[in-house]
Amino acid sequence: MALTPRDLEKLQSEHPDWQMELVRGEIYVMSPSGLESDEVAAEIIRQLGNWVRPRKLGRVAASSAGFILPNADGDVRAPDASFIKAERLKRTTQDYAQLVPDLSFEVRSKTDSLSLLREKIQQFIELGTAVGVLVDPRSRSMEVYRANVKRVEDAEVLKDGDVLTVPELLPGWELPVAEIWAPEFE
Repeated sequence: MALTPRDLEKLQSEHPDWQMELVRGEIYVMSPSGLESDEVAAEIIRQLGNWVRPRKLGRVAASSAGFILPNADGDVRAPDASFIKAERLKRTTQDYAQLVPDLSFEVRSKTDSLSLLREKIQQFIELGTAVGVLVDPRSRSMEVYRANVKRVEDAEVLKDGDVLTVPELLPGWELPVAEIWAPEFE
């Protein structure tokens, strides 16, 4: 029997410390990601939030924000970082948001599979996310997927020295790739 978002909410209330996603009717319990990938996600969220909030452009969320996807399975997924335009979600909700974010980031952790992360990003893109970004601290790179990009080979690849821009959502915002990596202290 396929589980529903309501089943996920019940399970989440019984185990509030577990982070879970609902994918094709199955619950996936996700372990903590490790320090490096979370530092990278936190920096992305910080820089994105510092641009978005003063301009009242929308909402920025972290990896615990669940989105009920508008697909037949009623998946509930949670990107590591996301942005939703203000006009699409004028008021926040205590529940899972019933939409896809406009911009999503997946940050590869030590145990993540690149193919599964790419599949997740593609699912968001197919359901209406304008831009999905796969961030890989190991290779210090970003793969940028836009609505018209369906294949990995066609993704824009950014490395240190490059700057991520998303003019279709955030005109003027720039995220220098080299600034998101975990710092090293001498």
